Amino acid sequence: MEGRSNSYLIPANTKKSQLILGFFTPVDLAIFSVGCVVSFTLIVLQNTVNLPLLIILLMPGLVATFLVMPVPHYHNVLQLLTNIYNFYTGRRQYYWKGWCVNEKYNTNSK
Repeated sequence: MEGRSNSYLIPANTKKSQLILGFFTPVDLAIFSVGCVVSFTLIVLQNTVNLPLLIILLMPGLVATFLVMPVPHYHNVLQLLTNIYNFYTGRRQYYWKGWCVNEKYNTNSK
């Protein structure tokens, strides 16, 4: 037993069981279903055989599918775009507030 003291087995997909079908959150399914319903409604109302117009009518469903598509290292494209937006619009200067900082002598605090 001595060699097994620090060997833990943690599955890589522990959060996957909390997702719908292992991939989707309720928000993802809402985005996907709204995009598909809007596309379907537009196609039924327009009733066209014109290919460029048909592609335009399919755009809400295609964009919704693109947003909920899984990507490596992120949950899906929507989360990746949200993280990129937060990175570029968030604070750019970070102040050290670690355990070894004395607040009285910190020159970076305002």
